[in-house]
Amino acid sequence: MDLNTVWFILIAVLYLGFFVLEGFDFGVGILLPFLGKTDQERRVIINTIGPHWDGNEVWLITAGGATFAAFPHWYATLFSGFYLPLFLILLALILRGVAFEFRSKDENPKWRTFWDWAIFGGSLVPALLFGVAFTNIMAGVPIDANMTYVGGFWNLLNPYALIGGLTSLLGFILHGAVFLSLKTDGEMMTRAQDAARKVWLPATLVLVVFIIATYFFTDVLQQLGINPGPIPIGAFFTMLAAGYFVYTRRSGWAFFMTTLTILFATATIFMILYPRVMVSSLDPAYSLTIYNAASSPYTLRVMSIIALIFVPIVLAYQAWSYWVFRKRITAKQELHY
Repeated sequence: MDLNTVWFILIAVLYLGFFVLEGFDFGVGILLPFLGKTDQERRVIINTIGPHWDGNEVWLITAGGATFAAFPHWYATLFSGFYLPLFLILLALILRGVAFEFRSKDENPKWRTFWDWAIFGGSLVPALLFGVAFTNIMAGVPIDANMTYVGGFWNLLNPYALIGGLTSLLGFILHGAVFLSLKTDGEMMTRAQDAARKVWLPATLVLVVFIIATYFFTDVLQQLGINPGPIPIGAFFTMLAAGYFVYTRRSGWAFFMTTLTILFATATIFMILYPRVMVSSLDPAYSLTIYNAASSPYTLRVMSIIALIFVPIVLAYQAWSYWVFRKRITAKQELHY
């Protein structure tokens, strides 16, 4: 296996981690104004993700940095072509981070309500636009022979991409509702379980529509880089299993299943794309691959050594933080946020 493939896999793993961890994070933020009836309840909700939300975003930052260093042409085309959506995602993430820190600084109800809706918006926009972005990468965007995106903003908001965005949005809301039912108790846990029940069916139906649309709107299934085998089917069946556990109120198993669904779905996208990283809708020969978009072999070798040293440290630290903050959050304990 060459280093180009190794770094493609590493970037895929970073996005797997980001979508699983930040996925429930986004879902909790979107549900915040609807499940928290009082200020105390909203503080409980925010504190379920309080120790984790910034750490979860490290996965995205690392994925962006790895893309820049390992595949600079991919980074340049992606960030110039998707400039406005990525700018909106960045703006939303900044607003969301500020909201977490500022909300508890003043007890004025209007002040706190404003930041609650900032958390909602800052969670909804990325949850939607990440699905739009990855769907466009699969479907293809107008990229010319110079690896330059020559389309406009509205090219990105096509019907297929919006289906992809809706799929990620509903999937993350379901993932967040199940996570919230794991981290709270009493009335709040019941509300989170009820929310998961309401979201599961629409999320499943949209996922099915997205799978069907992928067959008609892309060529990735005809030009499989790596045959994903049973992995896409696994994503569908784990989604069905998540529904069973959601309806029987077994939140631990439901969370395990939604996690597997996100892992399987994201892995499928990267496998069927390989070795392409961005598909050109103008000419397949203009598509960016892990070879024509890569850095020099020397750069990839140096990066590999650095990754071997620091990635295990980061993984160990994050696992430790989840273990430390593993207990349920209740209104009786001291709430930081």
